Amino acid sequence: MSVLDLFPDSARIEQGELEVGGLRASELAREFGTPLIVYCEQTLRARARAYRDAAPNALVVFGSKAFPNRAVLRLLAEEGVGADVSTLGELEVARRAGIGGEKIVVHGNNKSDEELRAAAEADVLYLVLDAPDEVERAAAAGIKRALVRVTPGIEVDTHEAIQTAHRGSKFGLTPEQTIEAVRLGTSLGIEMAGLHIHLGSQLLDLAAPRMLLDWLAGFVAVCRTELAWAPAVVDVGGGLGIRYTEDEPAPSIAEWIGDVEARLARDFAAHGLPRPGLILEPGRSLVGEAGFTLYTVGVVKEPAEGPPWVAVDGGYSDNPRPLFYGARYEALLANRATEPSDRSYTICGKHCEAGDVLVRRIALPHPQRGDLLAIPDTGAYTLSMASNYNVLTRPAALLVADGQARLIRRRETLEEILGLDAP
Repeated sequence: MSVLDLFPDSARIEQGELEVGGLRASELAREFGTPLIVYCEQTLRARARAYRDAAPNALVVFGSKAFPNRAVLRLLAEEGVGADVSTLGELEVARRAGIGGEKIVVHGNNKSDEELRAAAEADVLYLVLDAPDEVERAAAAGIKRALVRVTPGIEVDTHEAIQTAHRGSKFGLTPEQTIEAVRLGTSLGIEMAGLHIHLGSQLLDLAAPRMLLDWLAGFVAVCRTELAWAPAVVDVGGGLGIRYTEDEPAPSIAEWIGDVEARLARDFAAHGLPRPGLILEPGRSLVGEAGFTLYTVGVVKEPAEGPPWVAVDGGYSDNPRPLFYGARYEALLANRATEPSDRSYTICGKHCEAGDVLVRRIALPHPQRGDLLAIPDTGAYTLSMASNYNVLTRPAALLVADGQARLIRRRETLEEILGLDAP
């Protein structure tokens, strides 16, 4: 495997330069500036089709927090993918992308009355109940159909900040509270269609979905005894990880979903339960590999100890994942992609923050001011988590295909940021 394999499906090296979607990195930088996040349409469609092929009878809804963008949601909708949203803003993005309520699932651990009313007005497929008091509030807002998010007390192998199903999680209800929520919701006239469960994010082995479905089938057996009720549908969340580095393994979408489907059928049959319908909420595994970030190299300098620093024109403000989660990335000098590396370098941003490091100890040809540096796998949880730290403008985003680039998010201007200050 090479670093190029971490870039979108259409990535090629042509005449020593990175090319994606039939466009050279230098062309994109020249026309749109840097930092720049570039999405490959071919990759987005391929990942969506992989989910549809692996689970043709499931409802697939994009975990839009990964990158809530109208153009991307519209493209995924063309491939049969709906939207999973958790705020009023994400719901509005999905609706403006043309996604109907019948393909929207709304969740969130602290929904406002306004968000509940908006979900009801949009006639979303399901609202995911996440708190004991939310059942009555949802009924009062006019919610017709609901799932209940249950917290199983399972800890998975991922960063603690993106574990969501352990006993101390802020998400969901305990099994006992879930049973009461189903009982209350039914009495209030809500169609209690099923259960929602999500273990965490960036999961890289099949142990996680196996634990989830083993536990879930056992819990549904308890629900049948306690309530004479079983879910018509189960939403098993998302969580499938992607490779960020050459040495990082990850199951394919087909492997992951194939295992989920098989376990769901087997475990429910073992308890004498009918197999419920399935909802999947992929986020990172739909868009993460489709995007990469293009930077311009500035200062290159040698410290008293350690590898040389290579500073780029972005950093923590456009990709906080290394600082938040200790995330690791690879990198490529996009305009000198075939030159041999001479040593290891550390890639940092331009922020007044010692932790503003994007990639540690990466082998590169000797970088020079003006070079273009590309970091792959930045399509998820980068621009959606970006900030204006140090009053930097957030970058633009493009969608590329067949030699054409389309601006899907314009670069902010300094005047727009400064205009937010009260006079």
